[in-house]
Amino acid sequence: MRRSWRLVTALLLVSALMLGACSSNSSGGNSGDKVTLSFWTLFSGGDGDNMQAMIDLFNKEHPDIVVKNTKLEWAEYYTKLVTAVGNGNGPDIGISHTSRLPDLIDQGVVSPLDDIASTAGIDFSTYNQNLLAAAIVDDVHYAIPIDTHPFIMYYNKKLLRDAGLLQEDGTPAFEADAESFVTFLQQLQEKLPKGITPLALSPNNDDPFRFWWALYAQLGGDDIIDDSLQKEQVDDTKAVQAATYIQNLYKSKFIKENDPDFYKNFQSGTAAIMMTGVWATGTWESTKDLEFGAMPLPQLYDKPATWGDSHTIILPLSKKENEQKQLAAITFADWMAENGQIWAKAGHIPAKPAVLENAEYKAMPYRSDYAAVADTVKFNKLSTKNWQLRDLAMFKYLNEVWANKMTPEQAIASMKKEIQKVLDN
Repeated sequence: MRRSWRLVTALLLVSALMLGACSSNSSGGNSGDKVTLSFWTLFSGGDGDNMQAMIDLFNKEHPDIVVKNTKLEWAEYYTKLVTAVGNGNGPDIGISHTSRLPDLIDQGVVSPLDDIASTAGIDFSTYNQNLLAAAIVDDVHYAIPIDTHPFIMYYNKKLLRDAGLLQEDGTPAFEADAESFVTFLQQLQEKLPKGITPLALSPNNDDPFRFWWALYAQLGGDDIIDDSLQKEQVDDTKAVQAATYIQNLYKSKFIKENDPDFYKNFQSGTAAIMMTGVWATGTWESTKDLEFGAMPLPQLYDKPATWGDSHTIILPLSKKENEQKQLAAITFADWMAENGQIWAKAGHIPAKPAVLENAEYKAMPYRSDYAAVADTVKFNKLSTKNWQLRDLAMFKYLNEVWANKMTPEQAIASMKKEIQKVLDN
């Protein structure tokens, strides 16, 4: 694959540094003329396979750099990363979700990238600016985004066609507004065979929260904390409206009650619509006889928006800086983003807009149907407590709404108090 002159420049710089190395010790323990980089990842399944394929291709195209992949379990990845960096035994390259980045920066895990990126000729203007902005803290670049994985909508074409609710272009037949979407679900409920669910959605936690976050943002809600990151700033009216809308979908039985496996529900052809992250695309593709489509989450309110996160590549801090390794690492990170069509096989949206025009990317079905969502992902503000706010406040009280144990008004009032409690601790 043709590489930009910036990457060539970076490789020349790396080669020059290696030629100046007097011994393997002076080059960070590399053998011969190669720069060896340790890379910690948290991917398994299809993501793990695609990541390894990209590493293998990079190593093949860059004979002077060897990237070695160490796969860790997702559940223990961040704890091990923080501990290893603190002990001076961290990897040369790591992965961070955008939502985790502020916490890693606060704990002294992540190196700023601007100086080494400038030396390597990295052009940040080639990245999707919405995704890039989520990796900038205090005007400093701390990570290279390689994707976004937002919350979107899938639909079963056969079920919609049989119900007379599939348009000639193969998309669902409804207008993009809150009332019309409810009417669409009502029509599905009336026309689908017995035992078929109009909408597959988890009864709690991640996906209904993501749906709520998306609708809250579509209504104009600007996060749940203020710009100081110290004060709760929930827009009560918008938060209650979004929660009420989703609660009514549960109450109307559009969603299977206490669905034990909503993925299986859609995958087996017993649900017409499903809302979840783009990572499901690869799973549906490999499912025999599942005729499905993918699209952005419908814009039900004032502006397009959805929940999303990103995988980014970081350069963990080291007690002994090695510019040779840093140049090789930033070259690798930019190459990963430049070759996002490979990473997109799992469903992720590439971080570089140019990749969306890549012939290999365009040849893959479904991805282009939702690629524009990258511009409308509503990221959390850059708080070190994003995950605590989600788990201890938003999950906790929104789950009560979905279970019809609290009114939206009661839940949002309690959630606001819990948010401030998390921020104060």
